[in-house]
Amino acid sequence: MRSLRTTLGAALAAVVLSAAPAMAEGEDGGFTVKDPRITESSGLAASRAHPGVYWTHNDQDGPRVFAVDGRTGETVATVTLRGVGTPRDMEAISVGADGHVYVGDIGDNLDGSWKHVWIYRFPEPKQLRDQSVAATQYTVTYADGPRNAEALMVHPTTGRVYIASKNEDGGGLYEGPARLSTGGPNVFRRIGEVPWVTDGAFSPDGDALVLRGYFSARAYAWKDGRLGAEKRLNAPIQRQSESVTYTVDGSALMFGSEGTGSEVVRVPLEGESRPAPGGSSPSAPGGGGASPAGPGGGAGTGDATVGALVLAGVAALVLLWRRARRRG
Repeated sequence: MRSLRTTLGAALAAVVLSAAPAMAEGEDGGFTVKDPRITESSGLAASRAHPGVYWTHNDQDGPRVFAVDGRTGETVATVTLRGVGTPRDMEAISVGADGHVYVGDIGDNLDGSWKHVWIYRFPEPKQLRDQSVAATQYTVTYADGPRNAEALMVHPTTGRVYIASKNEDGGGLYEGPARLSTGGPNVFRRIGEVPWVTDGAFSPDGDALVLRGYFSARAYAWKDGRLGAEKRLNAPIQRQSESVTYTVDGSALMFGSEGTGSEVVRVPLEGESRPAPGGSSPSAPGGGGASPAGPGGGAGTGDATVGALVLAGVAALVLLWRRARRRG
């Protein structure tokens, strides 16, 4: 998870926190995670069965996930998974059109130390309460060898699972088989090149894929199972930029972070209407025309003062880092 550059990224984000516009809890639908057990919220997914609720999880934890109320930030259910092994590094979560939640135990901090990783799948509970549920465990390998990953996305109409690998020099987008199987390893094959990715999400209509990293987010048009036109999005500056998901109606993106009491920031998408699964949204991210508004609802978050501080922080920290490397 954390490398020297990751630590540098977290420090850089801290440089601008004091200058970033403050966002009150609940404003524009954002919230603060209240549960003290959630210290490393590494994935985020909007519930289909319970609109306004978001699934999240820690990375180094037991086989459990949390349902968090997007209005209050309070945990409304803790779901423990039965029938799976001990997780190693859970990094992503996604809700499929089949009514199931998919959890990606796909992290590999040593970039290739695990010959295989896992995906856990369980039905979204009809009632939100603390409970244990039977889950299915799938073994995952990559056609081009082991790698680190933090993003798992389930397409909302085809049900196909995709993983984006995490690499400081750029990663890959991997496509799983049409249907996951418990009968043997599920081989994921590289179908595209992507930047440094910490999480991703498909739009509810399946026409766009958003991928985020520590300092940026990009939307790609999605057609015939492949990446299309790319568009840079405005993403909030967070201490440890770890997660992203669409709201269930597709009108906004929710950006999450790690740490105790972490904030989830809602960034509206201009011109978005409620998309029907499998339908077409002409203003979907990456399709031309849609751009996220800032947390205050305006068109963009580009504050000149914050931007200047970011650039200054980048320059100072990178300079110090380079000097330290030379001395070492």
